[in-house]
Amino acid sequence: MSNEFTLNAEIREDMGKGASRRLRRLENLMPAIVYGGKKKPVNVTIPHKDMVKALENEAFYSHVITLNIGEKTETVILKDLQRHPAKAIIMHADFLRVSKTKKFTTKVPLHFINEDTCIGVKMQGGNILHNMTELEISCTAANLPEFIEVDLAEVEAGTIVHISDLKLPKGVTSVALSHGADYDLAVATVNKKKGAAADEDDAPAEEAGEE
Repeated sequence: MSNEFTLNAEIREDMGKGASRRLRRLENLMPAIVYGGKKKPVNVTIPHKDMVKALENEAFYSHVITLNIGEKTETVILKDLQRHPAKAIIMHADFLRVSKTKKFTTKVPLHFINEDTCIGVKMQGGNILHNMTELEISCTAANLPEFIEVDLAEVEAGTIVHISDLKLPKGVTSVALSHGADYDLAVATVNKKKGAAADEDDAPAEEAGEE
């Protein structure tokens, strides 16, 4: 993993909605919670500007983060994020503790590659539909990928790419597939060119008995 993310936080003493509003407005701090593992949940605050800067990097959403809380350090991932519905303000964040040896579940983005050279598009006139933009996976912190590639280069028109078609990194498994084949969902579809199926159906059939 090429990126390293570190955030500094402080233990939050004041609780409640009123205290949260005061933190955001007067001190430019974002309330957050750290939970998971065998430790108790801890309420913290993080400088809002630091969180905004970190979120500019897509990898932050699916990357192990070092969270410095006073003199202690936690290894976490971002589990949930609440944004203001109308303003560019991060309202709250949830961080899940992770370890290098114990598996956890999280979602990572899908990166679709070779769309411009896809056989179904370039040679057969089809178009690509993204059925999913992220995938829920299970892995340890050491094996957590920043993203998963979906290579569409050889996909023909009329083909559906399923989760089982993806090449997952070593140590990474799909949560959906762990429930069985019925959960092998569509990741992307290369639709046929409009009218292609109709043209085939309308093609004149050979007359019976024609020599």
